[in-house]
Amino acid sequence: MSVEKVLVVDDDMLGREYLCETLSRGGYEAVSANDGHQAVTKISKEGYDLIFLDMKMPGMCGMEVLEKVKTISPETVVILMTAYGTIETAVEAMKKGAYDYIIKPFSPDQIELLISRVNERQKLIMENRYWRYNSNVDEKLNPVFSRNSKMFQIYEQIKRIALSKASVLIQGESGTGKELVARAIHFHSQRSGKPFIRVNCAALAETLLESELFGHERGAYTGAISKHMGRFELANEGTLLLDEISEISPNIQAKLLRVLEEEEFERVGGEKTVKIDVRIVATTNRNLMEEIHNGTFREDLFYRLNVVPIFLPPLRERREDIPLLVDYYLKKYSLENNALVKSIDKETMNYLCQYNWPGNVRELKNIVQRAVVMGSSEILQIEQFTCLFTYQDMKRSDNTLAAGKAIEEVERDLIYHTLEKTGGNKTRAAELLKITTRTLRNKLNKYDAEHKFSPDQETISCVK
Repeated sequence: MSVEKVLVVDDDMLGREYLCETLSRGGYEAVSANDGHQAVTKISKEGYDLIFLDMKMPGMCGMEVLEKVKTISPETVVILMTAYGTIETAVEAMKKGAYDYIIKPFSPDQIELLISRVNERQKLIMENRYWRYNSNVDEKLNPVFSRNSKMFQIYEQIKRIALSKASVLIQGESGTGKELVARAIHFHSQRSGKPFIRVNCAALAETLLESELFGHERGAYTGAISKHMGRFELANEGTLLLDEISEISPNIQAKLLRVLEEEEFERVGGEKTVKIDVRIVATTNRNLMEEIHNGTFREDLFYRLNVVPIFLPPLRERREDIPLLVDYYLKKYSLENNALVKSIDKETMNYLCQYNWPGNVRELKNIVQRAVVMGSSEILQIEQFTCLFTYQDMKRSDNTLAAGKAIEEVERDLIYHTLEKTGGNKTRAAELLKITTRTLRNKLNKYDAEHKFSPDQETISCVK
């Protein structure tokens, strides 16, 4: 956030006019106040990036104004001016939030140098916020592990796409890794040293999303107590990820189209045009052509975003990648959690490869993390994946539970399959099925006589 609007507060008219003229020649918007009370009134009504504040003034001194400024607009940078500087005063000013302290008289070069330092400081603050925002992100350069030919083609696309500035539209089901591919595009590009900024378009109401994207001026709406830099400005010279782009309103779609075409915008409540250089990557789990047909998405915006399309296949269409992903996340979370787990048994891995993974890579990642955290041995067994076990048996991809079966038949097959997995242990099977042992026994008593039970053992032998 660079300095644009400056307030000069000084009871000395000549000194005030001299500094305002110096600032105007430097390209800054300079506004003046001749005492502390007038300054506080202006600050309460308008936003300023920087304030030059005289220390000694009648009525309200510089220190008092400084305290008011930090209450009203904490992010505004304040530089105190005085002809009677002391170390003690400087220290006190810094403690109360002043950025610097300048002794009168001063030259235009000193002012320009001081503002350059302020701009550099603001830039560092923005970069620190960016890195804190992204500090928990991993797999930046290796978004997905794969043996799948479709994914290899996508990797090749990423390398070519990264070298350009073209907008990219990444489509695929939730959890397929769209954001990771977007990050890979950024981190393989010449913009990798600049910010990668993400905004979830589905998570914000229209008014909040507009402010998040374009920023706002102080007083633009109720609660806007200071100027706010939007995601476009934060991503300048870098990459902006518009996650779930299909969820934005027609009003925001129109404003976004203008930014893509003209590379400029105005903050909410502002009049100054802000120029930006941003690479746009958008993601969606919807079919945007259908959204266009339904009248909920602009066709012209679609073509601006869809310069380079990428379609990510669901995990069930690249099952050969499941062992790679399971192994990677198993090692990752074992290390992070100091867990005992070192591997996964073959039968369990085969089961995970047959599971349909409706939540895709995201679901796999979370399930493996849970299994590692809850695991009590070095080798993960099927018991650590009971949440998948129950769900998958109700909806198996191999269609052994065929469509059209009665609910009772589906329930019976599920119970028998669970008992097979537990070696006939009814107590353990009841735990997996989340029913009582008594309920399980009652249900078994209703089923076909071809299954024989031993009255003395908690086991079942299935006679086919």
